[in-house]
Amino acid sequence: MKSIIVSVSVLVGLMVTGTALATDMPDAAKKNGCIACHTIDKKLVGPAWMDVAKKYKGDKTAEAKLIEKVSKGGSGIWGPVPMPANTPKVTQPAIKELVDFILALAK
Repeated sequence: MKSIIVSVSVLVGLMVTGTALATDMPDAAKKNGCIACHTIDKKLVGPAWMDVAKKYKGDKTAEAKLIEKVSKGGSGIWGPVPMPANTPKVTQPAIKELVDFILALAK
């Protein structure tokens, strides 16, 4: 319940104030609600995508790991709030587009 309240609060905050970097995000992130919990450069409910990119920089298996994590969801790596599964709602091509965008932030 707490995570739902936090997520809704963050979403409302983003809707009211917006985020300058949200315009730079791929359409998949905007259309599928990723920006309710993530931004490019600072932690909200979930980790900043730049932090994710740094963590996985140089990891040749990062793309596959992150596609699976975004698809199936999970918890524990970035804190206690779980990330929900995103499939089948979000297509695999959209998830790959998002993961590729995130990983490119480390370059």
